[in-house]
Amino acid sequence: MLLSYLTPYIFLAAAWAKILYAGVNESGGEFGVFGTPGTGLPGRFGVDYAFINKSTVDIFVDQEKINFFRVTFLMERMCPLEFGLGSKFNETYFQEYADAVNYITLTKGAYALIDPHNYMRYNDPSNQPFSGSVIGNTSDPTAATTQQFEEFWHELALRFVLNPNVVFGINNEPHDMASSGSPTQLILQNDQAAINGIRSAGAFQLILAPGNGFTGGHSWTQVTGEDDAPSSEFLNKLVDPIKNTAIDVHEYLDVDFSGQHVNCTQPGPSNLANLTTWLHENNLKAVLSEFGGGDNEICFEFIDDLVQYLAANDEWIGWSIWAAGPLWGPNSPCCGPDTGSLEPGQVNDLGQPDAFYTVWPNSIRPNIPTDLKKFGISGLE
Repeated sequence: MLLSYLTPYIFLAAAWAKILYAGVNESGGEFGVFGTPGTGLPGRFGVDYAFINKSTVDIFVDQEKINFFRVTFLMERMCPLEFGLGSKFNETYFQEYADAVNYITLTKGAYALIDPHNYMRYNDPSNQPFSGSVIGNTSDPTAATTQQFEEFWHELALRFVLNPNVVFGINNEPHDMASSGSPTQLILQNDQAAINGIRSAGAFQLILAPGNGFTGGHSWTQVTGEDDAPSSEFLNKLVDPIKNTAIDVHEYLDVDFSGQHVNCTQPGPSNLANLTTWLHENNLKAVLSEFGGGDNEICFEFIDDLVQYLAANDEWIGWSIWAAGPLWGPNSPCCGPDTGSLEPGQVNDLGQPDAFYTVWPNSIRPNIPTDLKKFGISGLE
């Protein structure tokens, strides 16, 4: 019944441009847990964590004409530790999250990328990205299992199965996947379990699958971490019965690809070239769901070059820059302490205009396609 309901949407929009989705990250649902383990769980909505400002979404959709928002949350809030990872949710947290997603998708007609911001870990988010037990690590008795991860995704997909404008992002930035076997193969197993859970729920929407090494594009074909095999050796083995899965990629432009520095020194096009070739050889598509640069002319140029590169290569279907969000205030989520967030109406730590007034108009606004996907189920075309 659910499959037949959504099937007609899959074949819509075959004539859309190759960049289907362009937008921004909405960071805030993962806030309020840093420091002592257990701190901020479950947290206070609107104080410790929040998902979006609806007025901000209005600005981005109505004035900036973007159609894509990556909306973060914590699995430890969605599935409290006393329940464990799986199909039992904190219904209050879910409803708060669903309200944000539904506003973006049902009210504004844009697409929302659902983002468990957990680095493929669960049970202790207090010092992310390195705290918590790696999901599926059979040598760690405190780790959630791959089967539990599949159950989690089955339940979450079931709750959004009739919303064609959602995209399912399997997990944020897996890395250093310590396990009793191959770390990168474990990411393949977890990604596949998530796909299985989503499809068994009757959901046809687009899925984004991350790789190892913080899913970095520059290192996709390289060894990462402690001699972890390249993502390129495993991620082409994913099986989606309806072939509506793309690769989820992050790429920052500073010296160590961390997004922590104000200066841009890493050229996106050349650093993504090997990944783009791999995508082409494997008939796969990708979304650059996180990237950024500082408030300076060099970074404006580097971001411009990166986004234009994506538009010029058929393997790339979307992008979202890091980050807006309701709780950043004068703090900077990316690219040096003075850059500020992409939240409209805010200032940086110096009391000057934030990145919405500097980075955005110089390198993002000129590159927003005018023919973004506007209707139909989220997909590869």
